[in-house]
Amino acid sequence: MKDEIVFILKGYPRLSETFIAQEIRALEQRGVRIRIVSLRFPTDKHVHPVHREIKAPVKYLPEYLYREPLRVWRGWQRARRLTGYAAALRQWLSDLRRDPTPNRGRRFGQACVLAAELGDRDNWPKRLHAHFLHTPASVAHYAHLMTGIPWSCSAHAKDIWVTGDWEKREKLASMDWLVTCTDTGHRTLAALASPANKVALVYHGLDFARFPEPEAHPVPAEGPLTILSVGRLVPKKGYAGLVEALARLPKEVEWRFRHVGGGPLRGALDTQAKRLGIAARIEWLGARPQETVLEEYRRADLFVLNSRIAEDGDRDGLPNVLMEAQSQRLPVVATRLAGIPELVIDGETGSLVPPEDPAALAGAIARLLRDPGLRTRYAEAGFRRVRQLFSMERGIDDLDRRFRSESG
Repeated sequence: MKDEIVFILKGYPRLSETFIAQEIRALEQRGVRIRIVSLRFPTDKHVHPVHREIKAPVKYLPEYLYREPLRVWRGWQRARRLTGYAAALRQWLSDLRRDPTPNRGRRFGQACVLAAELGDRDNWPKRLHAHFLHTPASVAHYAHLMTGIPWSCSAHAKDIWVTGDWEKREKLASMDWLVTCTDTGHRTLAALASPANKVALVYHGLDFARFPEPEAHPVPAEGPLTILSVGRLVPKKGYAGLVEALARLPKEVEWRFRHVGGGPLRGALDTQAKRLGIAARIEWLGARPQETVLEEYRRADLFVLNSRIAEDGDRDGLPNVLMEAQSQRLPVVATRLAGIPELVIDGETGSLVPPEDPAALAGAIARLLRDPGLRTRYAEAGFRRVRQLFSMERGIDDLDRRFRSESG
């Protein structure tokens, strides 16, 4: 449909990408017509309530080209007749020389299928919009060159830091605009864009209808305090360092740790906890839907996120889980990294420690566990700040304006 925006996502639905789902639903509620194109099939066992509310139709491109050879062949036959196919092929070959990987070939094949299956030219969508500057943006870029349909992008975290400057620069030159969710990411990408104002800072924020104001956290009279963390078990989340920090907590402090999220490091972390003698105090809950996560925030006494820079350069942007925790009057301890200090003010709305410093992390956790008054002060200050400055509505206002504009 002519007035549609095609959102190109790496995978849909994903429990770890609530911010994308809440954005799509909020835009739909304002009348923006959206179609979702996903490069991968879902792998999570659950979905969030917001996923069930989204009305946009979903198309899955061939996740691996060899699994749908006829569809890929038909897509290529149609795409090669498009006016911009030669330009897209030149761009892809140039990219392939600099990044000779199977993923690069898959992106071009997916773009051919996408361009071929957009329907009649008279009903092509108004815009292609990629979430993430790496793989989805590559598919959007090649499809844009084939069709001439304008495109734009939302950049977040890993996609900014693991994508080469040459690729970011060329994609920025091709697209109409890009929004990103941290000041650090904004400054990095604006330096590569011409003009620099092609890149805008737009925070995700929270949908407070889904994270309503809770009652104040009661101070436990006795028993262990609950430390909570929510995040994928991947290197950039720093859970190995967090487990080490937990093992360093003073013996007289009573605690238990609950973690929500899936990921490949579960086995290694469980082994580490057993080696350190703290496995009995830890519960790995796996991925959970949003309503369950909300209950965990409300039952916990302290939230901890030990973000770090992974060996490949991957790192967090501004993790939504920190905003979610603060919206539920939960005091937070986090690392001084990327966009986190834009949300958490050390010593005022939470505690920040250096990355890769389990001793400092243990000290910050112990201090808060021992001091219920400090937990309450951080909880209330964090709650006020996130409610005042990090509402989803500001960002949705900006995106709504961009998507309705003829020029984007």
